[in-house]
Amino acid sequence: QVQLVESGGGLVQPGGSLRLSCAASGSIASFYAMGWYRQAAGKQRELVASITNSAFTNYADFVKGRFTISRDNAKNTVYLQMNSLKPEDTAVYYCNRKQYNLNYWGQGTQVTVSS
Repeated sequence: QVQLVESGGGLVQPGGSLRLSCAASGSIASFYAMGWYRQAAGKQRELVASITNSAFTNYADFVKGRFTISRDNAKNTVYLQMNSLKPEDTAVYYCNRKQYNLNYWGQGTQVTVSS
């Protein structure tokens, strides 16, 4: 079993920045992919960005150039640096980890972009 604990959400003005963190614990595998998804009110959950243990990254088109995903393997932690935030980025952001063909999810952290 893997536990994921997210932190770093909050309220920010348009154009501002936030950094989300997701720490994994439990049965950690060396080969994995971790990512951030988001779900806005009334919408489906969508992929924001992902990163593998070998640092291969993937971004949704709507965050390219604004968000950066990174990981610290020693700390089993993945980060999402979000810059130039827009009101449409408002959503609950969920951390995800895939290993051994299993999916694990964090509890979610609210990001609100509003003036």
